[in-house]
Amino acid sequence: MTAFQISRRGFMQAGAAAVGVTSLGHLMGSSALAAIDPNSHGQRVFHASHYGPFEAVVRDGRITAISPITELDHQPTDMLMLGVMDRTYDESRILYPMVRKSYLDGWQSGDTKPELRGKEEFVQVDWDTALALTANAIVQTIEEHGNEAIFSSSYGGWSNAGSFRPNVMQQRFFNLVGGCSITQGDFSAGASQVALPHIIGDMEVYSPQTAWEVVRDNTEVFVLVGCDPVKNNRIEFTVADHGMSRPWAEIRDAGCRFISINPQRTASDYYLNADWVQIVPNTDIALFLGMAHHVLEQGLEDRAYMDKYTTGGDRWIAYVRGEDDGTPKTPDWAAAITGIPADKIRELAELFAKSRTQFGGAWSLQRAHHGELTHHAIINFAALVGKIGKPGEGVGFSWHYGGGGMPQSGQSTPTGLSAGKNLVDKLCPASRIVEMLENPGKEFFYNGQTRTYPDIKMIYNAGNNFVSHQQDLNRLLKAFGKLHTIVSQDVWWTAAVRWADIVLPASSTLERDDISVGGTYSNDKIYAMKKVIEPLGESMSDYEIFEALADKMGLWAQFTDSVDYMDHIRAAYERTGASKTTPFEEFWEKGYALQPAPPEARKWVRHGAFYEDPEKNPLHTLSGKIEMFCSSIADMNVADNPGMPVWQEPLEYLGNAKEGQLHIVSPHPWYRLHSQMDNSAKLRELYKIDGREPVRMNRQDAEVRGIADGDLVEIRNERGAVIAGAVLSDDIMPGVMSLYEGAWPDLDSKGRCNSGQINWITSERPASGLTQATIANTCVASVAKCEDAERPNQAHQKPAILTDYQFAAIDESELGLDRVADIVESLYAEMEEGER
Repeated sequence: MTAFQISRRGFMQAGAAAVGVTSLGHLMGSSALAAIDPNSHGQRVFHASHYGPFEAVVRDGRITAISPITELDHQPTDMLMLGVMDRTYDESRILYPMVRKSYLDGWQSGDTKPELRGKEEFVQVDWDTALALTANAIVQTIEEHGNEAIFSSSYGGWSNAGSFRPNVMQQRFFNLVGGCSITQGDFSAGASQVALPHIIGDMEVYSPQTAWEVVRDNTEVFVLVGCDPVKNNRIEFTVADHGMSRPWAEIRDAGCRFISINPQRTASDYYLNADWVQIVPNTDIALFLGMAHHVLEQGLEDRAYMDKYTTGGDRWIAYVRGEDDGTPKTPDWAAAITGIPADKIRELAELFAKSRTQFGGAWSLQRAHHGELTHHAIINFAALVGKIGKPGEGVGFSWHYGGGGMPQSGQSTPTGLSAGKNLVDKLCPASRIVEMLENPGKEFFYNGQTRTYPDIKMIYNAGNNFVSHQQDLNRLLKAFGKLHTIVSQDVWWTAAVRWADIVLPASSTLERDDISVGGTYSNDKIYAMKKVIEPLGESMSDYEIFEALADKMGLWAQFTDSVDYMDHIRAAYERTGASKTTPFEEFWEKGYALQPAPPEARKWVRHGAFYEDPEKNPLHTLSGKIEMFCSSIADMNVADNPGMPVWQEPLEYLGNAKEGQLHIVSPHPWYRLHSQMDNSAKLRELYKIDGREPVRMNRQDAEVRGIADGDLVEIRNERGAVIAGAVLSDDIMPGVMSLYEGAWPDLDSKGRCNSGQINWITSERPASGLTQATIANTCVASVAKCEDAERPNQAHQKPAILTDYQFAAIDESELGLDRVADIVESLYAEMEEGER
């Protein structure tokens, strides 16, 4: 890395003042809590993660313990106490740059044998070689096919809790060379984040919820529609503080009645003493239509509310009554679809209409065929009975995420480096990567626009396990055959890395400095993510990797802004509310600074300002009101979304399943953040069955098939097969199985996933022509006892690596990587001065 080192040396000589700041993170330990004890071991370093803040105890340069900070984290989880340290030193760590053997042999000739991805050995190389091959692939792709031929599969930023996440660093780098095609939306809530702004003026799925004290003091009935806050709030997008763990108990103990509408009983159901109402998966729309019909028959609707706060209600009511299609959506009609007795539907409808009712809808509801209509149905029912915007009532689609319900500080949080401007306007909805690769140039409709898929030749993936979270993985791997280069930058040998050509080892967050915020919604704490140990092997931080790539192309100054990395962290802190009361040095030494929520935040009501004065505080919809019939969607003429919630039979569900098939849902796991933490052996010991992912199934379904508790089972449909371990339960309804998403894959000789990764059997079809989102929870499959498992699960072992393979050194002077400056200049040539 000669050029990189020279550039850094020149910079450091020119700015010696930066040395003191750079060493700040390495000289200061922690003054938080346990470290205050004068008799305690002194080498304690403050850090923060998706799993909570903590002090790492370090001896001889190695982490020996994780010490939780209960003052900041009200309920530390096993993921923090066991997983953080365990995965840091796991054998699945990538310690050195790697290149797939055939790619290394054939990068000049083009004979790289892409069909061998995921099957052949990797070659350990030096950083110069890995970076030169990466930079050459980028420049060559841009020259031959244009910037749009490079696809960034990195999005969302879940790989770590810091402000300098790899996806941001990646986009900043690529925008310096003209940009690339990008991922649009996400898997979490891809349907509703497109539809709900048209319906209720906000994404809602990522919005703060009514302050929990308002709910405690006002709510009589809290309806959990697929919602499991106790489980899903174990992690957060920023730093988890588990601030809602005690409030949920207070709401329960204040006398609030919880109703859970779900195919399976959840941890939240037990904790909140919820009444469990079993429902056939993917039929929630029919339930809310049936309840709406009963409300109308009993005259329980709130006409004055609808007249003042909604539009299009009469159009939807006509559908509910059957005036459109001759089929009244009665409770009896809904019972035949949902499996809920008609009398129970009538009982629920009256209870919800007559009580102060809060609806909490899960994201999982819209990860289904016609999924965005489910949230629309909940909104319409709540509007029909006049609930939205009242204290302790209404709708919320983020109670299970980010500490939804915590009072908001309203203060600024750390902001890192700007990504700059992407000159490429090509995108691909997150769940449509397979279709994009299979159909370059194909038109697709997305949120009111007709677009075309780019012709992708190269994928760059940083900190994102996109191979695991795509659906129908067999199709994805086949589609990879058209790509000449896949670069994956990560800490561990995830699926996205195993099927790559060039592998760049990133350090974990414990091996770098960063800054974050705690509570995703409360934003009341700023955290120092201080470097705890030195990077393992030759790994580097994501910032350093992109810094080195930029230097290869002569763009080092542009990427770094010619300042030291620690200066960026200081600047990020100075933009927070906490900086007004706590100097940076004090913050960094202690590890955190507070910016408390004001007293009025404890009285905040979701949609409350709109309810109090809809003319002064209109929603950001076309009408300024709740769109029970949404003309802006209807005018798009999307065949499967008429602008209002209607019942349409899902692609596959129990209502059309073949004999013997069960519906399989794939909720968020208990001991992981998606696929993160699956490589913690200590955590796997807590829940895996014979090394495989557990699948929960009803005892009746198991007994009919001769399956006993703890048996390995094969789950199969036309898309693929997975092997999992059976957990028999009466807390899941007959006809349904539950297999957590996120397990690391391991294919056996028959092409079955030997570890239980659900996405080998989920469908790649889109939720609708409006949103193009995932339908992972629309999936049926057969299940049988597995008698022919070939071997133990090897998902967490490294692939074969050649450490002494001889290859020709790369002469970077012949690559001419700095010619990228001319390429970028040509992209700007057609712009006017102001745009430049």
